[in-house]
Amino acid sequence: MHVEDLLRLESLDLTLLWGGPPLLAREISGVTATDLEDPGRFLQRGEIVLSGLVWWSAADEEATADRFVAALREAGAAALLAGEETHGRVPDVLVDACRRHDIALLSVPVHTSFRAVTDTVYLRQWGDLSRRPADHYALPENVRGELSRLLADGADADTLLTRATGHLGAPPCYVFSATGRTVARTPAARPLPAPQAARRLRAAAPSPPSTTLRVDPDASPYGQWFLHLPEAVDAPPRMLHEIAEVFAQHRQGLLRREAAARGPAGELLALLDAPDAGSAPLPAALRACGLPDHGPYTVIALSAGAEEGTEALEEVLRHLTGCRFAVARSAGGESVAVIAPAPAPERADASAATAPAAPAAAGATGSTGPESSDAAVAVLKALWPTLHACDRAAPLPHGGISAPAATPAGLNGALVQARYALTAAGRSGGARLTAIEELTTLGALLAGVPDDVRTAFGIHALGPLADAANPSHRMLLETLDTFLTHNGSWARTAEALHLHVNTVHYRIQRVELLTGRDLARLDHKLDLKAALLCR
Repeated sequence: MHVEDLLRLESLDLTLLWGGPPLLAREISGVTATDLEDPGRFLQRGEIVLSGLVWWSAADEEATADRFVAALREAGAAALLAGEETHGRVPDVLVDACRRHDIALLSVPVHTSFRAVTDTVYLRQWGDLSRRPADHYALPENVRGELSRLLADGADADTLLTRATGHLGAPPCYVFSATGRTVARTPAARPLPAPQAARRLRAAAPSPPSTTLRVDPDASPYGQWFLHLPEAVDAPPRMLHEIAEVFAQHRQGLLRREAAARGPAGELLALLDAPDAGSAPLPAALRACGLPDHGPYTVIALSAGAEEGTEALEEVLRHLTGCRFAVARSAGGESVAVIAPAPAPERADASAATAPAAPAAAGATGSTGPESSDAAVAVLKALWPTLHACDRAAPLPHGGISAPAATPAGLNGALVQARYALTAAGRSGGARLTAIEELTTLGALLAGVPDDVRTAFGIHALGPLADAANPSHRMLLETLDTFLTHNGSWARTAEALHLHVNTVHYRIQRVELLTGRDLARLDHKLDLKAALLCR
């Protein structure tokens, strides 16, 4: 699709403010909506940029508009589509800036939503299955034509699957995600809990025999979909592969929409990451991501170990009914999500739609969706091992979950909590997903401290004893550790180390002398215990 194609669509009613034929002939690769003054780092080459111009005011200098358009030019944007709603019209300084930087500028009237523009672009990019040569395909031509129209109209996955298999006698049929989430099912297919569906997908010898096809061979292990027919169907394999291809196109369309949504999510994360960011821009950034501007919010951080970390995080979050979320990748490589409850009517609709399968999909919580942060954590913990089953060759990602933030102003602190819990999860020998509320012991608390801070604290608190290469110091450290483990009991320490009590007294006196601590004091005991845990 090219920029000029947008101008030909009467439904969008766009107006060209600047741009000649070469600019209008540019091919569109995607869409990004932004209201950052410098959006360059969130743009991909060939995208059209939608902006409501919230970043501009009449008091701004010409340089403000110039910086914005220059960022678009440097990122290789195909065109700028500016909304008229904020200022009543597109400012002349923006037109001049686009002329200087050779960026096509189109105005978007108040009655045309940005969503309409985004949908138009991605629906056109899906292509028309019916245009392909019929002799290469096994599906009847009328079925292919209908499926093509349904794709273009944005039909839901259940409708697509029902129509695609209708000429086969409407057998039970599913489309599952990599974690067993039901993407679509035909009316004859009974609801399946996610754990049961995941086991079916990975069964080496399914009983009874069934058919399972990958929908998109190029998808990541976490983003893969599967077409699953639990019963034998009298259909050529090529026909089933064509049905899988229909869902590959449907999935690609969803991915494009999600990619467009990551622009606002990245802007939200940038605000949360800024140490001096105020809370004023946060409600607008939350609304741009489809999140409510009131809490509670929960933040999740996923380790950067997996390249497909964002897809992994998005996949497990889709199991949470009654919630909305925005996911982005930070500059450090970790994936971060902000989760908030959906409005009450939306939660009710989601619960009604998923009620038969939701309890088991939620990890035997017995609920159709997380009514609280604790319930959401329980659902995610139950699903976490399933991520490992998606790609056993890759290490299971670590995750950290914040405490609920009641207001947007608390999101900055929630991000810090999630990252701290993520660090603790990486050091834990057990659970790979850790909530900040679980850090209830000194050891768990210290697990989230950065390595260099832990090392520095241990060296300074232990003093000369930190030199573990000295055999005498190693002996004293062992005695100190045993003494603190036995709550300062001389007799139990001596028994555990097979020493005389007087020897224990002598060694502890040496420890006190070398560290400058008094082990009769509780605070000094805690200092040395923390130092031992930080080694």
